[in-house]
Amino acid sequence: MHPSMRPVRLPTEHPPILQMVVDTEESFDWAAPFNREQIDVSHMQYVQRLQAIADQFGVQPIYVVDYAVAAQKAGYQPLKALLQAGRCHIGAHLHPWVNPPHREPVTPYNAYPGNLPEPLERAKLLALTETIALHFGVRPTLYKAGRYGFGPNTAAILGDLGYQVDLSPSPGFDQSADGGPDHRAYPCHPFSFAAGSKRLLCLPTTGGFMGGLHGLGGRLQPWLHTPWGRRLRLGGLLSRSGLLSRMRLSPEGYELGDLQRYSRWLWQRGERVFTLSLHSPSWSVGNTPYVQSEAQLQHLLTTVHDYCAFFMGSMQGCYRTPEQIKQLGHWHDQHGEA
Repeated sequence: MHPSMRPVRLPTEHPPILQMVVDTEESFDWAAPFNREQIDVSHMQYVQRLQAIADQFGVQPIYVVDYAVAAQKAGYQPLKALLQAGRCHIGAHLHPWVNPPHREPVTPYNAYPGNLPEPLERAKLLALTETIALHFGVRPTLYKAGRYGFGPNTAAILGDLGYQVDLSPSPGFDQSADGGPDHRAYPCHPFSFAAGSKRLLCLPTTGGFMGGLHGLGGRLQPWLHTPWGRRLRLGGLLSRSGLLSRMRLSPEGYELGDLQRYSRWLWQRGERVFTLSLHSPSWSVGNTPYVQSEAQLQHLLTTVHDYCAFFMGSMQGCYRTPEQIKQLGHWHDQHGEA
């Protein structure tokens, strides 16, 4: 868990706020072992496929870039033009296996940056931060750990390096099977947390459990994946009945109707900040399990467009920058400056 978590509440009368966060990274085989040699970023030439949709709805995407993107001209140049035009934000996304210094074995456990020894996690994030500053002309203040791997030393490192906002948690999901974090109990609303002498804002990936049994989702989810749970198809049964389903606000693996229902459900329960997330390789065919054909690519882009139209239309939503969300949130007066 993030240390010293304190909820950050926006005014109840404020319309819902949409954020778009893109894990902007190299393309690699998700089914194969991690490989330091896989650093292809040629898909970045197609960033306008997503950016054009964001522009249409007045959203400035947060492209959290990893070292492969930040260090290669083919990766950073298309984004730099967008940044200079005020059409996006640039943050940091730490994939340890492609980020120097390379002092650790490449393993699933070490692919979660928060699992690394503190000096190595710090050195890698410093290298990434300085590379972004060099090639984009701005020092990043937004961070999302690769594989959602925020660890026990991450907060202090972020505070020391001048970061202001963390985007790492993935509520509702448990990656502890190979050493990753368990975010099943995390909220998807904003919160603040201690980072040395500072307090940083966290904007989690919007996700979690929906339905009448949502409060038990973290405890029930493991049972659904046992042999008897699969045999009885309990997950599908609970989802179809409306009692329990696990969601992430993403066009990757989720349909438009699911995203709309989940957003309405969260809004009715007081959520005000919604983060739509996806991976940059998905805007080109053949890079992720979600986009293996031209038809799947068009479906993903249409889902993003139609969800934004729904959010800004039916939900009467709006866009705000992370800095504006910080200013709107009720936390400065109670807990001191961020």
